[in-house]
Amino acid sequence: MVSFSADFRLENRRRDAVNDSFQETGELNDLMRRRREEYQRLLERGVNPYPYRFDVTATASDILDRFRDEDGPWEVSVAGRIMTMRRMGKATFAHIQDHTARIQIYLKSDDLGTEVYETVRLLDIGDIVGVEGTVFRTRTGEISVHARSLTLLAKSLRPLPVPKEKRDEAGNRVVYDPFTDKELRYRKRALDLLLNPDVRRVFIKRTEIVRALRSFLDARGYLEVETPILQPVYGGATARPFVTHHNALDIPLYLRIADELYLKRLLIGGFEGVYEIGKDFRNEGMDRNHNPEFTMLELYVAYKDYAWMMEFTEEMIIAVNRSVNGSDTITVGGTELSFAPPFRRIPMRAAIAEYTGESIDGLDEDGLRAAARRLGVDVEGQAGPGRVIDAIFSARVEEHLVQPTFITDYPIELSPLAKRHRSLPGTVERFELYVHRMEIANAFSELNDPLDQRERFLEQARLRARGDEEAMTTDEDFLEMLEYGMPPAAGLGIGIDRLTMLLTGSPSIRDVILFPTMRPER
Repeated sequence: MVSFSADFRLENRRRDAVNDSFQETGELNDLMRRRREEYQRLLERGVNPYPYRFDVTATASDILDRFRDEDGPWEVSVAGRIMTMRRMGKATFAHIQDHTARIQIYLKSDDLGTEVYETVRLLDIGDIVGVEGTVFRTRTGEISVHARSLTLLAKSLRPLPVPKEKRDEAGNRVVYDPFTDKELRYRKRALDLLLNPDVRRVFIKRTEIVRALRSFLDARGYLEVETPILQPVYGGATARPFVTHHNALDIPLYLRIADELYLKRLLIGGFEGVYEIGKDFRNEGMDRNHNPEFTMLELYVAYKDYAWMMEFTEEMIIAVNRSVNGSDTITVGGTELSFAPPFRRIPMRAAIAEYTGESIDGLDEDGLRAAARRLGVDVEGQAGPGRVIDAIFSARVEEHLVQPTFITDYPIELSPLAKRHRSLPGTVERFELYVHRMEIANAFSELNDPLDQRERFLEQARLRARGDEEAMTTDEDFLEMLEYGMPPAAGLGIGIDRLTMLLTGSPSIRDVILFPTMRPER
């Protein structure tokens, strides 16, 4: 005997819950009221709208990919959300969608029984159902599942904003009222994923990117570790932190802005290659490239320098792109990008001269400010010559860095944790990788001289006193550990979100973070 659901006894408390819902939702529209009425009628018929489990034997894509007419009957159990429904008297066609694809199901009164088929009439688009039946091909050639039983798995009490579809005269699919409002999609990400298959594919590819990075690093013997997110002293980058309070210890704590200083402690402790993929938090502005909560890969390798790390980074980015995109060439925003080696390499000052026509070699801070004014760059509030150079670079050079380019040799003021350049005074051994006008990676020859490091922290304190709120604080515990001796090392940071933006062609960081930070609606 066909059964619509498992044994279920109507409980008075569930009736009361439905009645309370009606009392508290006077603003419900007619569609939502109707769905709650259907919910109550299901209870009255002894149907549990939210059973505990359903055994699935095949996904929609399994069925669509593997079914062959000549193979004979194929019994399957498949589950998904109803996305379309077409009732025709004693028969109903519907499409259900699981995490892989959509597939049509065929429900017939003669097969399910009159009582069960009457219950089918209480189903809506958005309801999640499980179907057991036989795979077949309809007269129009569509692979479908002929149901011998159907189980309601979750009743949808709100109508989905499902776009309307139809075929034009040429047979092309035309979509009306798609769920495309960006702000709403970010806020209602579950609906975004449900209604926009391309969005799901972006996040699947994000996972593939992280998996490819891990595989690349693990294959070379580097150890994945975890370091504190709550830190008594924040450091490792120039940024403002989020502040919280630990009640039991009665101390302030900071959400980490970088993993660097703890990972370097591990080099001091004897590890020679460590990496971490984790969340960092910076209390800063938001735009298409910045979210306050973001994901970073940081890698530190003993006995290497930034020249070695540049080669390593190039090799890793090429490998990851090939793994997820299958080619050295991708198209982003209509621009073809080539990841064929070698990537271009150019010092920061040379890049400024090339793209602005203004040489800044040998200029002091006043001279740099004058150059910035000639270039129309606002440097008001920038403390120190390094910040002025960075402002000029950001405003006049970054927009030209489309193909993969390593910018090298940064001002010492911008890089308090990097080793001084071995041949260029006033600079450090640092590079950043830019692709499609966006910084993707940042790396140093790591500073391991504790006396020089202390002086750099003191200089950061002086910059902070001049008004630079992002200048680093002094971490005395790190300095103490550094005095025990850290081997020469190279360090690398890669923004996972930005790398995902690049390799998926996504225009905003919010497109690659499942739940981006948003201003509350109320």
